[in-house]
Amino acid sequence: MTYVRVASASLTISGDHVLPEWWTRYFGVTPDIAVTKGEPLRDHTGQGRKLVRRTGVWGLRSEKMIRSERLEPHLRYLIQQLALPRPDLKQCVESVGATMRFFCYWVNESGDRVPDIPEDIRVMMEALGGTIEIDEYRD
Repeated sequence: MTYVRVASASLTISGDHVLPEWWTRYFGVTPDIAVTKGEPLRDHTGQGRKLVRRTGVWGLRSEKMIRSERLEPHLRYLIQQLALPRPDLKQCVESVGATMRFFCYWVNESGDRVPDIPEDIRVMMEALGGTIEIDEYRD
C-alpha cells in the first residue's frame, strides 16, 4: 500500500542575508534546504540565461520522518529537532532581516478536514516573531 502524503510541515528562515552554514551550526541540524542569495541556478530551458538565487533560505522538513495526516505531529517533530523555543532565536532572525515560518502542506479534498495547529505552537511562533502558513489543496 502506498502512503499518500496529506500533511507535512517545514520551518524556514529566509532573507537576503541568510547564511545557511550559520543556521546549520546554530541549530546543529542538517537542513533539507540551504541556499545563499546570488548562488547560480541552472537554466533548465536551455536558453543560456544567467540565473541566480533571489534570496537565502535555510529549512527543515518533516515529510521524510513523520507519516501523519495531522499537522500537529509534523510541527512537534520540527520543534523537537530544532529545540524550540530558543531564547535568542527571534533576535538572531531579526538581526539579519530574515523571516521565519512554519509552512504547512495540507490536502483537504473532501473539504471537511480542519488543520490542527495547537494553541501552544501558535503562541510560541508569535513570541518568536514567526508565522504559520497553511497551503491547503482541494480537488
